[in-house]
Amino acid sequence: MDTHQEQSVLRLSIRATLGVGLIGVGVGLWSSSQSITFDGFYSIVDSALTVVALLVSRLVAREGSRRFQFGYWHFEPLFTTFNGTILTLACLYAFLGAVTNLATGGHKIDFGPAAAYALIIAISSYAMLFYVGRRARALNSELLRIDARGWLMGGSMSASLLASFGLGSSLVGTEYAHLVPYVDPAVLMILALVLLPLPVSTVVRSLREVFQLAPSDLDTQVTEVMDATCRKYGFVRYRSYVMKIGRAQFIEIQILTPPHFKVGEINDMDRIRSEIGEQLGESSPQRWLTIAFTANPAWI
Repeated sequence: MDTHQEQSVLRLSIRATLGVGLIGVGVGLWSSSQSITFDGFYSIVDSALTVVALLVSRLVAREGSRRFQFGYWHFEPLFTTFNGTILTLACLYAFLGAVTNLATGGHKIDFGPAAAYALIIAISSYAMLFYVGRRARALNSELLRIDARGWLMGGSMSASLLASFGLGSSLVGTEYAHLVPYVDPAVLMILALVLLPLPVSTVVRSLREVFQLAPSDLDTQVTEVMDATCRKYGFVRYRSYVMKIGRAQFIEIQILTPPHFKVGEINDMDRIRSEIGEQLGESSPQRWLTIAFTANPAWI
């Protein structure tokens, strides 16, 4: 994967997210809208997390060191877990604040500036979602996928705010005018609940890698390839171990051969290793593949 392109997209996203956040906080304070203030604050937090994502992208592109001999891949799931946790807490905080505001009678806001802000930010967020999402697919970048999810959340929040402010404005001067103070906190509460599953799902997925749970799709692929290989060469059995950490895959395969399995040259074993590797997919710096042969059952 081209990490330089990934980092370029992240830098653009940082600038855009920070700008959206600062504008949101300013407009939210001006219009007395808690939901817009939360939208802006959420964007500022997201921009800070994207800065960390940029640092992680630079780190995982480096080669390993004496201290981190397998590289820095493990920092990616650690970051995504942290990212999801922070955004989850932000949603919960917003929900509790909205409930408190509803219980105390709500508050009035200036719908004009609020609606204009929501329209502009929704359009901008969806434009960034389209761009970052396309680059994430092209580069197969988990960091960009998470960033695109952040733009999706931001755009959805702004679009929902626009709809709610239109509803609130239509209630002014009607028999339902007494409900106007409740519009802003009600919208904030609903937004927080709707957005909450997104960061929670990120945390759950990342924790699978932090705890080094074997990915089922990769495990199934290795099993199918090795079953066919054992039948082809008459191997007794094998034992495989798979793990995914960030964008890196770790695959270890130990093959038990018959006691009198004939090996012509070491190149013959390398040929079998290459054959297995090709069936598992294209080789890349992100894949660590170890294949060992033994006739001693105690070694597998």
